[in-house]
Amino acid sequence: MENRYAVILAAGQGTRMKSSLYKVLHPVCGKPMVQHVLDQVSKLDLTKIVTVVGHGAERVKAELGNTSEYALQSEQLGTAHAVMQASSFLENEEGTTIVICGDTPLITSDTMSALLAHHKETNAKATILTAKADDPTGYGRIVRNNEGTVEKIVEHKDASELERSITEINTGTYCFDNKELFQALANVSNDNVQGEYYLPDVIEILKKEGKVVSAYQTDSFDETLGVNDRIALSQAEKIMKRRINTEHMRNGVTLIDPENTYISPDAVIGRDTVIYPGTIISGSTTIGENCIIGPNSEIKDCTVLNETTIRQSVAHDSHIGNRVAIGPFAHIRPLSSISDEVKIGNFVEIKKSTIGKGSKASHLSYIGDAEVGSDVNLGCGSITVNYDGKNKFLTKIEDGAFIGCNSNLVAPVTVGEGAYVAAGSTITSDVPGKALSIARARQVNKENYADRINNKNS
Repeated sequence: MENRYAVILAAGQGTRMKSSLYKVLHPVCGKPMVQHVLDQVSKLDLTKIVTVVGHGAERVKAELGNTSEYALQSEQLGTAHAVMQASSFLENEEGTTIVICGDTPLITSDTMSALLAHHKETNAKATILTAKADDPTGYGRIVRNNEGTVEKIVEHKDASELERSITEINTGTYCFDNKELFQALANVSNDNVQGEYYLPDVIEILKKEGKVVSAYQTDSFDETLGVNDRIALSQAEKIMKRRINTEHMRNGVTLIDPENTYISPDAVIGRDTVIYPGTIISGSTTIGENCIIGPNSEIKDCTVLNETTIRQSVAHDSHIGNRVAIGPFAHIRPLSSISDEVKIGNFVEIKKSTIGKGSKASHLSYIGDAEVGSDVNLGCGSITVNYDGKNKFLTKIEDGAFIGCNSNLVAPVTVGEGAYVAAGSTITSDVPGKALSIARARQVNKENYADRINNKNS
C-alpha cells in the first residue's frame, strides 16, 4: 500500500469569532473543532499527520498531544503558504497527501476515504473534494468541461454570471500526489488583491502542466461546513448533535427528546437505556444497559453500569455501579466510587469517597473523603467533617453501621462494623464495632421559662 499523509491547517486566529480562544479550539459538542478533524483523519491508516499551527500554537499542541507532528506558520500568508510549512516533513516523500482545514469539524473519515479512493482510481495528481450547495454564494465554483473534467476553480468574486450559477463548490479539502504538491507550491504566486499564497493556485499550475486534476463530489454538504463565526459554530453544533444522537438511537438507546439531549462524541451508551430531556453527557462517559438518565442531569467522564437511575443530578469523574439510584438533586463529585445497589437521595453530595454495596444516604448529607462499607445507613443530615482549614482527613464507616440523623463524624475517625451512632451526635473518637455511641449534650428542660421571659419583658 502506498504511503499516505495528512496536513491539517490550524494556524488561523479566526478574527470573526471575536474571541480570545483560537478558532480551531472552539468546541463542537464538547470537543475542539481541530480534535474532531484529527480524530477522523486518524482513522485513515496514514503514515504521518502534520498539523500546521500558528496562533495559539502551544494550546493547540497541548490539546492534540503526540498524535500529530507540528509545523509552525509564524505569519499567516495564505493556505498555500501554510502547506509549505510542512515541507520539512513531507516534500521528499512518495505517496498521497490529503490537505484539510482544522475548522471543518463535521467531515468524516468515510468521506475522506472515498476522496482518496477516487484520487487513486482516476490517476490524478490532484483531487478536489466538492459538494452541491443550495446557496453557493461566497464559495469557489468548480468549472467542468463537457466531459465532466475539472477545468478550473473560480472564486466567487472573480466568477462570471454564468459561473456564479454553478452550484458545485470547492470545499477546501484536497488530495495531491505529494511530490507534485510541493513542486507546485514553489511556483505559487501572491500576486493578488490579498497578497497571499492560495492553495487552489496549485490546481491551476498542475492543469497548465497537463496533469490530471479530478474532483470527488460528496453527497453531504453539511460535512464540508467551515466554521468562521459563531453562527456557523452553532450550525455545526446542531448538525453534530443530530448525528451523534441518531447513531445512539440506531444502536438501541431511547432519547425522549433528541433536540434537547446533548451527548459527547466519545460517549458509549448501552441499549435500552432511556435518556430524558435536558441531559448533558460529556467527556469519555460510558453508560450501561437499561439505565434511566435525566431529566436535567449532567454526567461527565463517568462509568455508569447497568440498570442505574440518575435523576436531575450531577456526576463527574466517578464510577457508579449496577442498580444504583441517584437523585433527584444529588451531586457525585470527582473520584467517587459508588458500588452496586446504593441509594444516593435528594440533596446528597458525595466527594472522593467509596460507598459500599447496598448502602444508603437518602437525604441532605455530605460524605467527603470517606470509606463507607456495605449496607450502611447514613441518616438525614449526616456529615463527614473532613477539613480543618488546612488538611483533609479520612472517615471510615464499616459494614452494617447505622448513622443517625444530623450526625457529625469529625475525621479522622472510624465507626466500626455494625455500630450505631445516635441521632444528633458529634463523633470525635472511634466507635467500636456493635457499640452505640451517643455524643450530645444532656437535655435540660427549664420549667415555666417562657412565662418568666414574658413577665420580664412586660
